[in-house]
Amino acid sequence: PRLPPNPAYKAECGSCHVAFPPKLLPSASWQQLMARLDRHFGSDASLDAKAHEEISRYLAANAGRRDPPSGAEPRITETRWFVHEHDEVPGTIWKSPKVKSPSNCAACHSNAEQGDFSEHSVHIPK
Repeated sequence: PRLPPNPAYKAECGSCHVAFPPKLLPSASWQQLMARLDRHFGSDASLDAKAHEEISRYLAANAGRRDPPSGAEPRITETRWFVHEHDEVPGTIWKSPKVKSPSNCAACHSNAEQGDFSEHSVHIPK
């Protein structure tokens, strides 16, 4: 079953990108990301203390057990799981104007906003 997103998480994080399911990264990776929100992939995504605490708790409680990606800014797209799941996707797709990058899940996964990344709902834009 899919975990419903925390309202603060969906509002804050989902305002710029898909509110990624917490299970896609281990707790330590979420902690790294939350500790650097003022430098979040080139943007200042700082939160007030209350939202930061609520979102941090939500991510820690629902984090996955996957191997962590390396780096100060752990990228879901660099996890062993993500690379394996997308190994058949040609590089030209990631660079296409309708996709732009591997982190744009909603470009191909029509139900990404609901946390559904099933292969049955994949539509690669042409």
